[in-house]
Amino acid sequence: MCATLRLMRINLKVGHFPLFPTSLYTSQLLVLHSLTSPNKTLNPKVTSFSTVSSYYSSNSLVSVEGFDFLEQFSPFRNLANSSTYTVITSNERRKIVVGLSRVIKDQKGYILEAFSRDFCPSFLVKIIKLLGDKEVAFAFFKYVVQDYSEHTVRSCCISAHFLAAGDLRLLAQDMLSWIFRRIGKCRSDEVVNFMWREHYKYESDFSVLDSLMRAFLTAEMVSSALEIMSKMRDNGLRPSSSAVSILFKLLLRIGDYGSVWKLLRDMLHKGPRPTNNLFNVMILGYSRKGRLRTGESLFHLMRKFGCEPDVFTYNILINAYCIRGWTSYALNWVHMMVEHGCNPSISTFSTVINALCKEGNVVEARKLFDGMQEVGVFPSTVTYNAMMDGYVKAREIFQANLLYEEMKKNGVTPDAITLNILVAGHYKYGREEDGDRLLWDLTVGGLFPDYLFSDVSIAGLCWTGRLNEAVALLDNLLEKGIPVSVIAFNSIIAAYSKEGLEEKAFEVYNIMVQFGQTPSASTCASLLMGLSMTGRLQEARDLMAKMIAMSFPINITACTVLLDGYFKKGDVMGARTLWDEMENMGIAPDAVAFSALIDGLVKAGFVEDGYDAFFQMIRKGLVPNNFVYNSLITGFCNSGNMNEAQKLERDMREMGLFPDIFTINTIINGFCKKGRMKLAIDSFVEMQRSGLQPDIVTYNTLINGFCKAFDVVNADNFMTRMHASGWEPDITTYNIRLHGFCSTRRINRAVMMLDELVSAGVVPNTVTYNTMMNSACNDILDRAMILAAKLLKMAFIPNTVTANLLLSHLWKQGLPLRTLIWGQKLREIGFEFDEITYKILDKASHFIQENTEYCTETTEKSLFLDFLMYITYDYIRRSRAYSDNNDSSYELVQDGPCGSFKLVNKATVWPI
Repeated sequence: MCATLRLMRINLKVGHFPLFPTSLYTSQLLVLHSLTSPNKTLNPKVTSFSTVSSYYSSNSLVSVEGFDFLEQFSPFRNLANSSTYTVITSNERRKIVVGLSRVIKDQKGYILEAFSRDFCPSFLVKIIKLLGDKEVAFAFFKYVVQDYSEHTVRSCCISAHFLAAGDLRLLAQDMLSWIFRRIGKCRSDEVVNFMWREHYKYESDFSVLDSLMRAFLTAEMVSSALEIMSKMRDNGLRPSSSAVSILFKLLLRIGDYGSVWKLLRDMLHKGPRPTNNLFNVMILGYSRKGRLRTGESLFHLMRKFGCEPDVFTYNILINAYCIRGWTSYALNWVHMMVEHGCNPSISTFSTVINALCKEGNVVEARKLFDGMQEVGVFPSTVTYNAMMDGYVKAREIFQANLLYEEMKKNGVTPDAITLNILVAGHYKYGREEDGDRLLWDLTVGGLFPDYLFSDVSIAGLCWTGRLNEAVALLDNLLEKGIPVSVIAFNSIIAAYSKEGLEEKAFEVYNIMVQFGQTPSASTCASLLMGLSMTGRLQEARDLMAKMIAMSFPINITACTVLLDGYFKKGDVMGARTLWDEMENMGIAPDAVAFSALIDGLVKAGFVEDGYDAFFQMIRKGLVPNNFVYNSLITGFCNSGNMNEAQKLERDMREMGLFPDIFTINTIINGFCKKGRMKLAIDSFVEMQRSGLQPDIVTYNTLINGFCKAFDVVNADNFMTRMHASGWEPDITTYNIRLHGFCSTRRINRAVMMLDELVSAGVVPNTVTYNTMMNSACNDILDRAMILAAKLLKMAFIPNTVTANLLLSHLWKQGLPLRTLIWGQKLREIGFEFDEITYKILDKASHFIQENTEYCTETTEKSLFLDFLMYITYDYIRRSRAYSDNNDSSYELVQDGPCGSFKLVNKATVWPI
C-alpha cells in the first residue's frame, strides 16, 4: 500500500492542477496572449479532435505504464478492466484519486485494502464517509460497482440502509437510483421487497419508502414510484410534498394527465395538502404542454386551498404567454400581478422585454426597460442581453453599443452571451474591425469574473476563427478540472455547425453530456443548424423528435433553423408541415420565424401565400423589418406586380422604416424587366434625392434594362456614369454587355469585350462561357470554331445550361436523333434534367415519330456541335463520378443512455 501511495503522489504531482487563483490567472494570460495574435488563421477543417481522444485517454490518466490506480480498489477489478462503458468522467476520476490519497494519508488505507478483497457494505460505507464529499463518494460508488449480481445488489441495498441511518439519505437515494437504472423494472421489484423486509434493522418505514420513491423518481421510473406511494398509503404513511411534486413533474412531462388528476384527488383526501410549490409545478407542466387554459384554472384554484399565487406563479404564466407569442396577454398578467399586491421581479421584466424584442418591437421593449427602473427594479445581465439582442436583430448596432456602455457604467457584469450578441452583431451588420476591437475590449478589459473567463476565452477564439485553439483550450480546461459551462461547449458546437462540420459538433456535444452538462436551447439549435446546412433534413427532424422526447429545450430558434433548411432545399411542403407542427408543440413563431417563412414562400414562387403570412404576422402584433418588406417587394417585382411592390415601399416609410439600397434596386429591376425604363430612371433619381448612393448592382440593372430594350446609347451613358461614380465594371457588367452584343449579332465586338475583361483581371464565369458558346453555335462555322477554341483555352467549364443550350442547337440544326442520343447519354450518367431539357427532348421525339423520313446528313456544323457536346458530357460525367465517391448518407443514432447522439455513415456499415 505504501508503494501505491507513492505512485499516487507521483501522479498528483504530474497530473493534478489545483484551482488556485494564480493558476487560473496564468491560464488567462496565456489565452489573452493567443487572442492578441494579429494573424487570423481560420482553418476549421480540424484534422483530429483532441478533446475526444484526450477525454477517453484521461480515463486512464491516473496510471503509470498501464497500472490503473483506481482499479486496485475495486473488488470487481477484472470486470472493471473489461468494461467498455465509461461510467465516470476524467474529472470525477481525478477527484476520486485525490480523495483516496487523502484517505491513505490519514492512515486509513487498510479499509481500502480490505474492500478491494471483498465487496463489503460496511467497508463501502466507511470509505464513502471518509471521502466526505457527496459527489466524489457517488462517483466512487459508480466506478467500483461493475457487477450487478443478486449478492452485489443486496450488498448495495444494505449500504443504502447504513447511509440512511447515518443521515446520508440523499447519497443513499442516488445509489439506489443508479442500481435501478442498471437492473431494470423486473429486478427493481426484488430490491424493493428486500429493502422493505430488512429495513427495520436500520431505518423507519417512512425513511425507506421515501428513499425508494425518490430513487425511482430520479431514475424516471414513474410506475414504480406510484407503486411505492401506494405502499406508503397502505401502511398509513403520508408521502412528502417535495417527493410528490417531483412525481407530478414527471407525470406531466410524459403526458399522463389521468394519473395527475387522480393523484391530486388522492392528496386532497389523504394529504399532504397541496402547497404553492405543487401548484407551480402543475401550472408549469401544463403550460409547457401548451395547455394554458388548464394552467389558468389551476391558478384560480390555488386560493380555494389556501395557497396565494406568488411571483413564481405569475412568472410561469407570463413566460408561457410570451413563448406562444401572446405578449399583450403577458402584459395583462403583469398588471394583474401588481393589482393583487405581488411585485414583479427582474425575471418578470426580462421575460417580457425578451418577448417584445423577438417580436421586433424594440421601441416598446425599451419603454418597459426604462420603466422597470422607475419602480425600483434594476436590469440584470439577462435583461441587458435581451435588450441588446433586440437591437442587434433590428440592425441597430449603435443602440446596442450604447446599451453596453450603460451596462458597464451601472456595474452590471457582462457574460459570454453578451460577447456573442455584440460580436455577432458587428460581424453581421456592422464592421468586422469593430467586432475585433470589441472582442479585444471584452476579453482583455478585465470585465469578466474569473469563473466566466474560460467561457469567454473559448467564445472569443471561436469568433476570431481559431477553432483549433478553442478546442485545445477546452481540452486543457477539462483536463485541469477547471469548471466549463454549457456556454463554452455551445460556442464550439455552433462554430463547427456553421462550418458544416456537424460530425465534430456532435462529438463536442457528446463530451458535454458526458461531463454532466444539460443541453440548452442554443445547443439544440446549433446541432440542427449543422444538419440543415448540409441538407440532412431527415436527420435534423429525427434529432428534434428525440430531443423533444427527452425533454430537451427546443425553442423557436431551433424550429426556424430547420424551417430555413427546408426552404433552401426546395421542400416547401416540409416547411409548411413543420410550421403547422410548431403550433401543436406550443411553440409560437416570432418575428425571425415569420421572416424565414415569408422569404421562403416568396422565393419558392408562392408570393400570395407569403403576403398572407405577412398579414398574419401583423395581426399577431409582430413588427416586420426591412428584410420582410424586401422579400415581398422582390416577389411582387419578379411576378410583375409593380403596383403592390410600390405600395409596400410606401408602407415601409409609414412604419418608420427607410427603404435601403436593396429595396430600390429591386424596384428598379422590376421596372426594367417590364421594359418601363422611364419609371426605372425615376426611381434612380428619387433614390439619389433620398440620400442613397447607387452601387454596382444599380448600374448593372439599368445597363441590362437598356441593353434588352436595344437602347445602346443609354447603356453606354450609364457605363460612363458608373465609371464617373468610382465603380469599376465587374463580371456581371461584362456579361450584360456581352449578351447585348451577341443578341445584336455583333460577335466581333463581343470577342473584343471578352479580351477586355480578361485583360482587366476579371475572371469569366459560366454565364460568360454560355453566352459566348451560344453565339458560337449561331455563328458561321469558321468564326465559331475560333471562338470555341478561345473558350477552351480559357478553361471553359460547362454546366446544366450549357448542356441544354447544345441540345437545343442540335435540335435547331435538324438533328433530332443526335439530340435524343446525347440526351440518353446524359441520363445514363445521372444528369438531372430540368423543364427545358424535357421540352427539347420531347420536341425531338415528336418530330421523329411524325416524320419517319428526314435528312440525317452529317454536316461540318453538326460535327462541331457533337464535339462541343462531347466536351460537356465528359466534364459532367467526371464531376458526377467524383461527387458520388465523396457523397455519404448518414443516420442519426442514440449513443449511450445520457442523451448522446452520433452520425453514422451508412456507407461504412456493412451488412452481416
